[in-house]
Amino acid sequence: MADAKVIPFDDDRSRNGTPQRSVRRRTAGGRRKAPADAARDIPVGSVPGQLGGERAVPKDASTASAASAASAGDEAAASGGQAAGGAAWDRRIAGGLAFLRRRITGDYEVDEFGYDKELTDQVLMSLLRPLYEKYFRVEVKGIENIPSKGGALVVANHSGTLPLDGLMMQVAVHDNHPAGRHLRLLAADLVFMLPVINELARKAGHTLACGEDAERLLQQGEVVGVMPEGFKGIGKPFGERYKLQRFGRGGFVSTALRAGTPIVPCSIVGAEEIYPMIGNAKTLARLLGFPYFPITPTFPWLGPLGAMPLPTKWTIQFGEPIPTDGYPPEAAEDPMLMFNLTDQVREQIQHTLYKLLVQRRSVFF
Repeated sequence: MADAKVIPFDDDRSRNGTPQRSVRRRTAGGRRKAPADAARDIPVGSVPGQLGGERAVPKDASTASAASAASAGDEAAASGGQAAGGAAWDRRIAGGLAFLRRRITGDYEVDEFGYDKELTDQVLMSLLRPLYEKYFRVEVKGIENIPSKGGALVVANHSGTLPLDGLMMQVAVHDNHPAGRHLRLLAADLVFMLPVINELARKAGHTLACGEDAERLLQQGEVVGVMPEGFKGIGKPFGERYKLQRFGRGGFVSTALRAGTPIVPCSIVGAEEIYPMIGNAKTLARLLGFPYFPITPTFPWLGPLGAMPLPTKWTIQFGEPIPTDGYPPEAAEDPMLMFNLTDQVREQIQHTLYKLLVQRRSVFF
């Protein structure tokens, strides 16, 4: 708040700033009385602000004093706020310089899968957060269903032509879980074949979607995310949006059973509309080695501009966990049990998707 300009009101000045003349009276002999004599001739109480023969403090002067005190308080508060803001910026700059020094000297830790926690927390999440908070305006529900400690397998639907839903789910867990947990995503082989993307995925904690890696992460107490639909879900036509594809052979259920960790179903609404896929150039996809080559209302017609996702409103809901620690060790080899649990997880995700779609007011709001 801007400081108020305080104009002092002195006792010997009028409101317009002109000096007041001293009160003088002529005597019978023509001699002017001194100000003190004149003051004695004035009856007590005839001058405004005078009481009991003592001169009271003018009202305007007391108002000015209060305004001056308020202004001083505002200046002190503003100075304190500026000092706090300056200290915060100093800490940020110092933290950034320390981070760069550790990067240059190699004084940072990476786990056996290539996960760089410091880089993920300070850089990668910061880059994804504006997309998460401002562009897609993600709303998270049921985050408390992810355990505060120990391993857990988060199983979610997959859609959107490009795998942005997995990244947004990772930010949702990172920024909203009360225990500050991190989501380790299982990714397809194609992710680790692409230059630059390969390194970034490893640094962000992603690993190959295989049972051995997933089981090791779960046994280490990590929260692991998997999207069993794979390319069938992410590359499905727009006309089949929010209709779950097959969940494979239930390999994720077998992994959870071996590790004895709960399965947390996750439903994501909003990703289906970011790139409405109205066609698939299969010949071009085979030439490029991609599972599909999407054609949308904006891509490839608008060139690079057409690759911008539409700013849809997202909701990510984590459902109630399905425990697996009550099954015997040989349950992981029971195909009927795996089929039943896989179907249970799929049905729960599909039901939640329909429920969220009914509650949604608009695709964009």
